[in-house]
Amino acid sequence: MPTGPTHPRVLMLSDVYFPRINGVSTSIQTFRRDLADLGCETLLIAPRYPASRVDEPGVLRVASRYLPFDPEDRVMIRRDFRRVVESIARPADIVHVQTPFRAQYWGAWLARRWNARLVVSYHTYFEQYFHHYLPLIPRTWLKALSRILSRTQLDRVDLVIAPSRQMADVLTGYGVAVPIEVLPTGLDLELFTGGDPARFRESHRIDAGRPVMLTVGRVAFEKNLGFLMDVLERVRLELPDVLFVIAGEGPALEPLRRQADRRGLASNLLFVGYLDRRSGLLDCYRSADVFVFASRTETQGLVLLEAMALGTPVISTAVMGTQSVLADAPGAIVVDEDVEAFAEVAIRLLVNRDERQALARLAARDIAARWSGKEMASRLIGLYEKVVAAP
Repeated sequence: MPTGPTHPRVLMLSDVYFPRINGVSTSIQTFRRDLADLGCETLLIAPRYPASRVDEPGVLRVASRYLPFDPEDRVMIRRDFRRVVESIARPADIVHVQTPFRAQYWGAWLARRWNARLVVSYHTYFEQYFHHYLPLIPRTWLKALSRILSRTQLDRVDLVIAPSRQMADVLTGYGVAVPIEVLPTGLDLELFTGGDPARFRESHRIDAGRPVMLTVGRVAFEKNLGFLMDVLERVRLELPDVLFVIAGEGPALEPLRRQADRRGLASNLLFVGYLDRRSGLLDCYRSADVFVFASRTETQGLVLLEAMALGTPVISTAVMGTQSVLADAPGAIVVDEDVEAFAEVAIRLLVNRDERQALARLAARDIAARWSGKEMASRLIGLYEKVVAAP
């Protein structure tokens, strides 16, 4: 397992990774790239997906099977996981688990086998997710179950990494007693430059002067997209040609299409699916006049940073981890989850080019100063070294 001359050897495990697009995949890729630039090479064990993909160095794929109730994800097969582990030439000093499913249990087993330290990143606020996917079970039961599982899983690890202070406080409230460090995912600032707004608008036949609101991410019920549809309906009263672009895919896609048809919003709504992060997504961010967001479940909210880095002003509620991202962010306007208040700000920015440009300039400087991926990776190396040195 390659590593820098003084850095610990690190093996990461995750139940999800690209081509599965979500915040966990993005966080893993960003950290691994920046860690490598700082001389700390890692290996990553992740599922193999049906879609072919050319991986970056150090990704070890495990055969996986279809998951009927969640077709976007895969379940790694134990026998092939063992094969992959046996192929690793040198044990790691740290096993860093990124997801709480098979990776969590197999990571704990591997840490014991190698006498390695066990680090867990807690990316997802599960108690706010489960009721969307298990609606027949009472919500209070699901909350209790998620808290018990989280506390049980984390009680035997050496370090928990939370992407925001809010998520760390939630885990402390669960009774998690092991050390918790707050470390958000940063941005690859070299990646989030460029982008061609005209190219995106031309490819989707969007008039150059048409006002565009954008959101990016998994099209899922927990993202509170229904609220943004209400905002769209209100904005349309003032700006009849407004277009709401949703970049992503997920289980709420077809319900949202049907809702748009019922409410007569179909001509004001455009779904563009997942976009290539090195080209189409950059164009998409640049093409929008405002980025809108209202999720109640984010442990950080990377898309907010991406939008501001590319000069797209943000209008967002500030709940859970988005509070940390949006605190004192000069490129964002924080509003309550109120349709009238949110729509009022959206209308104001959509018609005021000068205010949008001023927000964009402020955002770019702030992102570069506070959200460097390499700075976050350097802090992660420090945590690795600390946990290895601990008695």
